[in-house]
Amino acid sequence: MSFTGQLLANNHSYAAGFAHGDLPSRPAKGVAIVACMDARLDIHKILGLAEGDAHVIRNAGGTVTEDALRSLVISQWLLGTTEIVLIHHTGCGMLGFTDGDLADRIAEATGERPSFSLGSFIDLESNVRAGIAAIKGSPFLPHKNVRGFLYDVATGRLEEVRP
Repeated sequence: MSFTGQLLANNHSYAAGFAHGDLPSRPAKGVAIVACMDARLDIHKILGLAEGDAHVIRNAGGTVTEDALRSLVISQWLLGTTEIVLIHHTGCGMLGFTDGDLADRIAEATGERPSFSLGSFIDLESNVRAGIAAIKGSPFLPHKNVRGFLYDVATGRLEEVRP
């Protein structure tokens, strides 16, 4: 069986005891979180959240991209969130390459360069600050209550990054 097959079997077990069908689509805590997709980050455990408490928007690096902003706009305008939390982390893979080098590798293998930014960065705190600035500068987000953090993958602790 493929691993996807195992995941489907896991879902069958989960669905057999499912009791959360009555959760509203609005996050109970009114918060949206933008975080890295790194598998070491279990956002719900890190922050003590339950299902239905928050929107969790994840991408490579936890960067506030155009698509992350789009999700935040929907989160605020249609689903009532008023706070935003950004979470980056130590040991992030987005620090280990440059967009140009990876785009070159991709072009060499496929014959085509990506039309989108790959989003590498050289400093975690600067990237968190850039995300905070992007949120505060967006005319489409009515609620600018945003805070950014670095998660230490070795200790499990969050440290706030001041704008």
